[in-house]
Amino acid sequence: MFRLDRHYEKIDAIQNCLVEKKLDGWLLYDNHGSNRFARDLLSISSEMVLTRPFFYWIPREGDPVKIVHQIEGETLDYLPGKKILYLSWSELRDALCASLKNVKKLAMEYSPMGAIPDVSVVDGGTLDLIREKNIEVMSSADLLQVFTSILSDQQIQSHLEASAVIEKTLEKAWDFLTRRVREGGKVTEYDVQQLILSEFTANNCISEEGPTCSVNEHTAYPHYLATRDLCKTIEKGDFVLIDLWCKKNIPNGVYADITRVAILAPEPTPRLQNIFEIVKEARDAGIDLIRKKFYKKEELTGAAVDIACRGVIKKAGYGRYFTHRTGHNIDINVHGSGVHLDNLETLDERQILPKTCFSIEPGIYLKGEFGVRLETNLIIKADRTVEITGGLQEAILCLV
Repeated sequence: MFRLDRHYEKIDAIQNCLVEKKLDGWLLYDNHGSNRFARDLLSISSEMVLTRPFFYWIPREGDPVKIVHQIEGETLDYLPGKKILYLSWSELRDALCASLKNVKKLAMEYSPMGAIPDVSVVDGGTLDLIREKNIEVMSSADLLQVFTSILSDQQIQSHLEASAVIEKTLEKAWDFLTRRVREGGKVTEYDVQQLILSEFTANNCISEEGPTCSVNEHTAYPHYLATRDLCKTIEKGDFVLIDLWCKKNIPNGVYADITRVAILAPEPTPRLQNIFEIVKEARDAGIDLIRKKFYKKEELTGAAVDIACRGVIKKAGYGRYFTHRTGHNIDINVHGSGVHLDNLETLDERQILPKTCFSIEPGIYLKGEFGVRLETNLIIKADRTVEITGGLQEAILCLV
């Protein structure tokens, strides 16, 4: 947990942004874990018990205000600002009314028309409550990525360490799979998944769900997840996709997340090779655009990168088979609160910022046959150079 002076520094920085964006303040709201962004921003420990609604009001000028239920009255004492305790719903509304007096425009975790649903987590009723006071609610999406997704040097290092664990783990997974198949022993998607998880644990890493190991037609489902009871045996000639992500089990550690493909045969089929080359070209088109724009010090949106990657796949005639966004922000969450590379599922027109990390992972999914996804991670460094972490897969790995 940050010391109090560190929180004052953060409040000062937030208030400077509020002045720049001409907002009267930022109203953070959470009810029983409903707003992970507020909890990340305020460094609220996952072990802290907060089961009642709370508000944390950061005005453009002056001290913040904490509105907390009496049952949990001391939980946010580590944060700066005046504390208001409430007991009843009417007292909560009175506290809000007093705190937001003369406020005309504020930010909350909301996205107009659901444009970026990932950051639109404040419920409609709470928005009604604020708007009832003739206050215009703006999206905090741009503010969020500045204060939750711009990485410190230590966080970047933690991402690199996680990337190293992932690459080492992937090598072990391929070796395990190859050995078992060559020896004629039974090995399933679930077996590979469990091996990966055991390696994460051995290297002091943690993961949100997953990882995934899928074979043949299962690779055509981007979110396929094997279970002990529902999984497929992997045999010679099979095509395999592994998607794995983890972070070091340390405070504010940052995830790494990559996807690789292999075939248990001397060479891929011509059709598989053709799809792989299209996906690789799409990935490289996105990376080239990012490098070019940041070298020229030009602005770049997540949507623009998605358009560049998707354009390659559309031109090849497989546009309808690229069924997800090109990439996602990565921070202390594997799907972070910063810019996503997306003009399909959402229209993400936020600017990609230096010192942020994200995946780039185009794919083509042919139901009943196979799917190819190539995922790597990029960090935009402080000097605007682009660092690829986790490596680039340039050819289908042939394991047998």
